[in-house]
Amino acid sequence: MIPIHLYTVSTSGLPGPEKPQFTAHFTGARRRAGAVRGMIGAMAAARLLLLCLLAAACAANAAAPQCSARSGPRTAALVELYTSEGCDSCPPADRWLSSLFASGYSASQVVPLALHVDYWDYIGWKDPYAKRQFSARQHRMARLGRATLVYTPQVLLQGRDFRGWATDAFATMVAQINARPARAALALTIRSIGPSGADVDLRADLADAALRDEAAVYVAAYENKLASDVRAGENRGRRLEHDFVVREWLGPVAFGADGRVAQRRTLPLLPEADPAQSGVAAFVQDRRTGEVLQALMLPACGTH
Repeated sequence: MIPIHLYTVSTSGLPGPEKPQFTAHFTGARRRAGAVRGMIGAMAAARLLLLCLLAAACAANAAAPQCSARSGPRTAALVELYTSEGCDSCPPADRWLSSLFASGYSASQVVPLALHVDYWDYIGWKDPYAKRQFSARQHRMARLGRATLVYTPQVLLQGRDFRGWATDAFATMVAQINARPARAALALTIRSIGPSGADVDLRADLADAALRDEAAVYVAAYENKLASDVRAGENRGRRLEHDFVVREWLGPVAFGADGRVAQRRTLPLLPEADPAQSGVAAFVQDRRTGEVLQALMLPACGTH
C-alpha cells in the first residue's frame, strides 16, 4: 500500500508563479489518493467475490446427496447366485438375477450378488470373473446345509439352497423374509470410488449382542454391465452379460464385545473395473447356521 499523508497548507503571500506549482502538486496527491482508494476498492471486491465463491461451493457440497445407505427395520433377502461362464445352463440364471430390480423388487427387499466359481474353468474357458474363494464359500455353505454336492447355477436365499428361484415360490419366500424384524442393522458410506478402489465406511450393530461370537460381517464390491465373448467351452460363440458380479470380497469381520463393527476399509477394484458401474454390498451372517440376519447394498452415487 502507498502511505497517505495529509497536510494543511496556506497559500497566502506566495508569489503568483508559485501558486500553480503548488496546485499541480496537490492535484497529483489527490490523484494518487484516488488511485489508492481504487486499489482498496478492487481488493475488497475481489475478496467479496472469493467469499461468494467459497460460500457457493459450500452450499453446493451441503446440497449434494451423501453416498450412503442404511438398512431398515425389516430383513432384506440376500440372493447369492453361484454361476460360471463355463456352464451352459447358467446364462438363464444370470439373466434372471439381472432382472430382479426391473421386475419390481427394490434394494430394501433383495440384495443380489453373483459369485463366479472356478471349478468349470478346466473344460476350456477360464471365467474372467471367477475366484477360488467363491468356490470355497459355496462348499462351506453346502456343508452348513448338510448338502452332499455343489452345482451351478445355484441360488442361496438367505444362506439356504433355493431351487425355486425361477418360480412364484421366490416371491413368496422373499415376502416372508421381508416380514421378519431385522436382527442386525447396517450402514454403508462410499467416501470415494475410483480405479484404485472404493473407500468405504462400514457400521454394523446386532439386535442381540449375545450373537456376537457367531455373527460376522461380509462386504463385497460388485460391478454391473459386464460382458464376455466366450471363445471356448460349453458357451462357445455366445456373448454373456452379467450384473451384480462380485469382484472383491472382505470377511468374515468379527463383532466386538459390544456387538458392533465400525470400520473404514478400502476395497480394491480390478484395473479394468468401471467405477461408474460399481457398488458395495454388506451382510451379517450367523457363521454357525448360515442364517443371514440383514443385508444392504449401495451403488456408487449418481451411476444408477
